[in-house]
Amino acid sequence: METKDKTKRRSWLLFLLMLVLLIGCSGQYIPQTPDYSDATMWVTEDEDSLGTGADVFYVVSTWEEDWTTDDGRICHYADVWNPEHREHMAREMNKVAAYMASGNRFFAPYYRHTTMEAWLTQNEDTIWERTRLAMADVCKAFDHFQAHRDQSRPLIIAGFSQGGMAVVELLKHIDEETYSQLTAAYILGFKVTPEDTLQTHHIKAAKRADDTGVTICYNTVKDVKYVQPIIAATCIGINPVNWRTDATPAILHDTITVTLSPEYHVLVVSGYSGSEYRPYKGFLNVGDIHSCEPWLYSECLQENISVRAKAWRKIH
Repeated sequence: METKDKTKRRSWLLFLLMLVLLIGCSGQYIPQTPDYSDATMWVTEDEDSLGTGADVFYVVSTWEEDWTTDDGRICHYADVWNPEHREHMAREMNKVAAYMASGNRFFAPYYRHTTMEAWLTQNEDTIWERTRLAMADVCKAFDHFQAHRDQSRPLIIAGFSQGGMAVVELLKHIDEETYSQLTAAYILGFKVTPEDTLQTHHIKAAKRADDTGVTICYNTVKDVKYVQPIIAATCIGINPVNWRTDATPAILHDTITVTLSPEYHVLVVSGYSGSEYRPYKGFLNVGDIHSCEPWLYSECLQENISVRAKAWRKIH
């Protein structure tokens, strides 16, 4: 009799737990899962007419804020089927493709990136919980991309902001065969933590302009006091202008001085205000110049992708 009572109590507690979870989730909306076999889930460009370039897999940043469905449910994710959300993501993907696709094949998936509200909490646990869905989408998209591309070609993975986070997660996700194809991973405006480096040996900090199988990571600030911990408290960094990991300054566009802080692993710029990027809710572009990352160094990145792809081809 005692055993039956305990079983009933456990069943009742389990029912209550499920009820609480259902009630807690009932006010939230999760958009439909992307189908990456559908060509409309991608922005692609093929500018490798000679067949000598790389395959670039790019992950877009955060574009959406929390939004509400017609029936009043809140959503913490972009909807890849929503024309407005697609337009926002495509704006960045096409602008990046304008330089990363040069001489290469470019692939960028739409995905259910988590909204800005997660980042505004500046709480690592909240961000981690909310981004799991987004990171799963990116891994699924990458697996489809990898299964259908010519794997004899050099592989470039790149992403900005939340997309940079996705690059870190992809480096943990890929197997050894895929890693052997990796020319470089570019993390623009996001961090690599010591914990990340312990979770995979695929994160190997770049040391120069032409090493391969490496991770390039950088974040831009006006002063190290403006480092945003949630985004830029990184343990690796390199200067994308002179490809140095010390404090040797580099001149960009004749007027901008870019210097890597070896202590904080971030780029400190002078001669550039970043005023075209307005502060966002007191969180971004306030001393940091987060929004500049894919654009300020675009010529350097375009050239470097070519240099590293050629270096990879020489080895392989």
